[in-house]
Amino acid sequence: MRLRYVLAVACCLTGAMALGGCGFIPMSGPASIDVKSESGATLPFAVVKLDNRVVQALAKYEPDILPGVFADSRPPASIRFGIGDIVSVTIFEAAAGGLYIPNEAGVRPGNFVNLPDQAVDNDGNISVPYAGTIRAAGRTNVQIQEEILQRIKKRAIDPQVVVTASQQRSSLVSVFGEVRTPIRFPMPASGAQDRITDAITRAGGISGAGWETWVVLERNGKRATVPFGHLVYWPSNNIFVLPGDRIYVYREPIKFLAFGATGQQGEFNFDAWRISLAQAVAKAGGLFDLQADPGSIFLYRREPRHVAEQLGVDCSRFGGDTIPIVFNVSFQDPSGYFLATKMQMRPFDVMYVANAPAVDITKVLSFINTAVGTADNSVNLVNDIYVARANSRLR
Repeated sequence: MRLRYVLAVACCLTGAMALGGCGFIPMSGPASIDVKSESGATLPFAVVKLDNRVVQALAKYEPDILPGVFADSRPPASIRFGIGDIVSVTIFEAAAGGLYIPNEAGVRPGNFVNLPDQAVDNDGNISVPYAGTIRAAGRTNVQIQEEILQRIKKRAIDPQVVVTASQQRSSLVSVFGEVRTPIRFPMPASGAQDRITDAITRAGGISGAGWETWVVLERNGKRATVPFGHLVYWPSNNIFVLPGDRIYVYREPIKFLAFGATGQQGEFNFDAWRISLAQAVAKAGGLFDLQADPGSIFLYRREPRHVAEQLGVDCSRFGGDTIPIVFNVSFQDPSGYFLATKMQMRPFDVMYVANAPAVDITKVLSFINTAVGTADNSVNLVNDIYVARANSRLR
């Protein structure tokens, strides 16, 4: 009777395992077969096996590029005056006795007059004696010079006009945040133009490690964020700054997440400009020898639709601009390590290592053994009580 009871319990438990599937036993994540078959997920995703073609396709695409948001990478045009700028006007005449230079000006060092500096008013104008009101806002110094010259050339003696910016208050660039000296500086009126790294250098440079520094560029209501390393490694990101740009520098360690059968689980810092998938596995303590399935190393991330199409993903069943993709690499294949060294990690990637199938079988058998042992103990207890009662009656 006792043996039949124990066998019945074991059969029931085994049946429950078969009916309940892998969800019946505790696990740190999905089974490898569920990931590879793309089944049982509330959100559709695509599984892409990592190979040389995939690695090369991903290497051609670099996310978080400034030219993608600010397409015009040309240097800024000539600086234009704005409301509040301080303008300096100098007028030359060929000889004394003209409109601006009196006859007794022979003792002067030159036949010119410096008009008092004046700010561009709220209407965008400046005032020049004998020339009247001159439009300044939105115009270059050459355009202002030409208009003043046209208005006075019939009254002055062969006049020449020079207009300069005494103080720039509208064409400014701001650099602040995790820099040594936050600054707001005027755009250079001529000569070499500043790029983003030049502007950061004006602010004394970044105050933290480069690999944990991010740069935000705000321009005309648009905003883009890139790691500081992108400005160094990809010159196309280091675009020219324009008047009114705001550059914010902040520190946030670049991290990735590791789950499953790795030596350690949790968040891990890159601590470098870039790391590969192989380095990420090493940072997470490698694969746990007694638990991991080396053929089921998965990397979760979203890729732009056009990149997913290049990887051979059928994007017709996905909506939105980005496609959820799970990359699979096998360390059972000796070449898998070479592929992992070429696969570059991106900020906040999720790495998951599935359990080996034998681990799940071991858990089931352990559970059955525990259940059978518990049932056996219960049967022994019942038998002991029965024997004790029978003995008491015989007495």
